[in-house]
Amino acid sequence: MTTDAPTRKLPRSRPQVPPEERLETIADLLLARVGDEHPGLLDGDSSWTWDEVVRESAARAGWLDELRDPSKPFHVGVLLENHPEFLFWLGGAALAGATVVGINNTRSGEYLEQEVRHTELQLVITDEAGIALLGHLDIGVPRDRFLRIDEPTYADGVAARRTEPRRRPEIDASTQMLLLFTSGTTGASKAVRCSQGRLLGLAYQNTAKYDITRDDISYCSMPLFHGNALMGLWAPTALAGGTIALTRKFSASRFIDECRAYGATYFTYVGKAIGYVLGTPARDDDLDTRLTHGFGTEASPEDRERFRARFGATLLESYGSSEGAGMVALDPAAPDGALGRPAHDGVCVVDPETRVECVRAELDEHGRVLNAEASVGEMVNTTGAAAFEGYWKNPEADAERVRHGWYWTGDLGFVDADGFIYFAGRSGDWIRVDSENISALLTERVLRRHDDVTIAAAFAVPDPRAGDQVMAAIEIPEGMTFADLDLGTFLGAQADLGTKGAPRFVRVSHALPSTGSNKLRKKEIQLDGWRCTDQVYRWVGRGQPAYTLMTEDDKAALVAEFEANGRRRFLP
Repeated sequence: MTTDAPTRKLPRSRPQVPPEERLETIADLLLARVGDEHPGLLDGDSSWTWDEVVRESAARAGWLDELRDPSKPFHVGVLLENHPEFLFWLGGAALAGATVVGINNTRSGEYLEQEVRHTELQLVITDEAGIALLGHLDIGVPRDRFLRIDEPTYADGVAARRTEPRRRPEIDASTQMLLLFTSGTTGASKAVRCSQGRLLGLAYQNTAKYDITRDDISYCSMPLFHGNALMGLWAPTALAGGTIALTRKFSASRFIDECRAYGATYFTYVGKAIGYVLGTPARDDDLDTRLTHGFGTEASPEDRERFRARFGATLLESYGSSEGAGMVALDPAAPDGALGRPAHDGVCVVDPETRVECVRAELDEHGRVLNAEASVGEMVNTTGAAAFEGYWKNPEADAERVRHGWYWTGDLGFVDADGFIYFAGRSGDWIRVDSENISALLTERVLRRHDDVTIAAAFAVPDPRAGDQVMAAIEIPEGMTFADLDLGTFLGAQADLGTKGAPRFVRVSHALPSTGSNKLRKKEIQLDGWRCTDQVYRWVGRGQPAYTLMTEDDKAALVAEFEANGRRRFLP
């Protein structure tokens, strides 16, 4: 495999966008595209110019105006895969002043019912599959307030409402446009509020930060109900006047072929998706694409380099969330593993108990933090929480995010001696083993170096005597066994892992639980621990890790050991 693929140089910002002072809302952005004959949307063999995209949106805005109930929040649920209709209704909502609530089609049952009902929808845009998912649930929306895009009369309904694009005059930057459910990787999902002004501001930031121009074709495989696709791809591409290329949902096997067919240059991702793409068989034509760059989170430095070498595209790893962004500035000089530099003086890492800024991290030759106790803390913005607009009717969650006038990310980080900031995991991602702090993130990255480990998660499980032990959950390809990995030998050869970082337990799966936005359900996996239905291998002893399969008798014996030491309460 070649390793001399071209590297995208950053920053190379040349966004061809209207001046920021001319636009205040997403509605203004769409109206600025009226008359623009540049391709705006591709969907398989179908295409729309930007002018056509805005006119399709205007028809749906007219439909929303007709159906609006002024006595209730103007919330519209959209339960679709990445279909052009999702974007037409998104644009329609912007012009009508409505709020789009993207419904996660990977959830179901009581959890989905409660999540959707909480957002107080007036109507739902969906299809036959969506009806099957929601039809038996009580989400507070009468059946006659469901619009199905695959019904024979739907196209006639759109055609009857075609009109010259315009927006409601009362729309301003504060008009709520999105309720985005958080991914739910570490707990219950919450509905993040996002105004038209904030989304437009992110569009301006991200066209420059991720170098999105009118020449770019942005391949959208991440779900449109999530902030990754909307904030990192749809809004900035619309602002730059580039082209959005849709696929219904992410597929590792189709990813490169579809990028090649569309002539895609840019895309967004999450780390798990990159792992899946890299897990596909290498081909002689892997470099034969127009891909230049992608933006995402949680891809390891090793995976980013593998992707660049194999496909010729630079992965721009950054830090952000649906709640807030703009805390980290990319820097081409940043070392492997670093996010960049704090975007301003208010971004820092503090001890969450004392609110005192943590000392600079001391790193060894492998990049391991030697003074984690003093240097790892929570990433905060001390200048306030202007970018955070709150959660929908969840004051407890609001109070957790904004305390003492600061915005608290809930994520861990550290800053090195040169001022570069690093993501150190979610809260709880540092594991206390024999009075030593172990980075779950480092263990995950080491595991991902193995060519046959597609996805990895590391986390703490209680030790039967004291403290914690390290456990990992790994996903491997179908047809492969744990023995094929020779994992103990592999881990023993990783000089940067340290004596305590190798997992004592390894859960092996061909499909680990994940969210609709392709992130692992890490909290669920951690709660399952070694008492899950997948095979679990255990290493007992010292020296090079040597794993044996745990039987039900082994698990019962381990529970008895917890009981004998008075620690049964630590098992979930």
